[in-house]
Amino acid sequence: MIVVAGEALIDLVPSPQQPSPDRPGEEDTASPDDRLPALQPQRGGGPYNTAVALGRLGSPTAFCSRVSTDAFGTSLLDGLHRSGVDTSLVQRGSEPTTLAVADISQDGSAGYGFYAEGTADRLFALPPALPDTVRALSLGTCSLVLEPGASAYESLLRREAGRGVFTALDPNIRAGLIPEPDAYRSRFRGWLPHVALLKLSEEDALWLAEAEDAADGGRAAVTAAEEWLDEGPAAIVLTRGGDGLTVLTRGGALSVPGERVEVVDTIGAGDTVNAALLHRLDSHGALSYAAVCALGDDDWRDILRFAARAAAVTCSRAGAQPPFAAEVAG
Repeated sequence: MIVVAGEALIDLVPSPQQPSPDRPGEEDTASPDDRLPALQPQRGGGPYNTAVALGRLGSPTAFCSRVSTDAFGTSLLDGLHRSGVDTSLVQRGSEPTTLAVADISQDGSAGYGFYAEGTADRLFALPPALPDTVRALSLGTCSLVLEPGASAYESLLRREAGRGVFTALDPNIRAGLIPEPDAYRSRFRGWLPHVALLKLSEEDALWLAEAEDAADGGRAAVTAAEEWLDEGPAAIVLTRGGDGLTVLTRGGALSVPGERVEVVDTIGAGDTVNAALLHRLDSHGALSYAAVCALGDDDWRDILRFAARAAAVTCSRAGAQPPFAAEVAG
């Protein structure tokens, strides 16, 4: 079983402008600037999306988090159940569900503003040792930033890595939630000896390396990843948007192109990559540090191409809607 630990929240995603309801049957002549877009609630959160994607791909998966008992929290659990995800490790609390307001740009990329003060997922407590059937643990995003839960998730990472569980980390940087960037960067470096697979976007890598203004961002991201590789991970996967994915191992680097698709938005694309990587690594019998180190170029091409196909399906539809196995077969 693969356990995904971290936040579950509600994304509020702008819907296309609709005619004003106070003038039914009449053409709406108001300027678009005069109206606010409707916000459509959708289930989300990086770890939550990763768990749903793993379940849809057919991997035995459990979600480990603290979820509100409010209506949004109940809906989040329902989404997990319908994707075949085990929720026996989910803690419940009466605090409200975290909200993330999405801002979709013309190219489909998404930015977020968060309403997370006093919410349920921030109060996650370290659970007992995970079941012996757990072979991999995936963490990331807001859950490793917002205290006091962040320290509990960090303890979970260190404890499970120490007993031999394969660990995957996606920092999925949300800079607006990080009050002390230097302290977070230092904390990130402290996680690396406990991480087997590190996946992050080029933008995340540049932020973590304090190289956001680098003239050659792609090269700067690779340089940073090469340095982090020396600190622990067996492999680091960099996502490059529509340009594809690159994996760095101690044997070198290998890239595959992205899958061309008409992008609706990119919500959940990186989370889908997390799930696809773990799912495909499992199909190669590589959910262990040593097995990842032993993978060859052909293995990595297959794994990265699978992840690229899965992410393309997610980008082709609105919101975080990861694909089912049949949609990425081949």
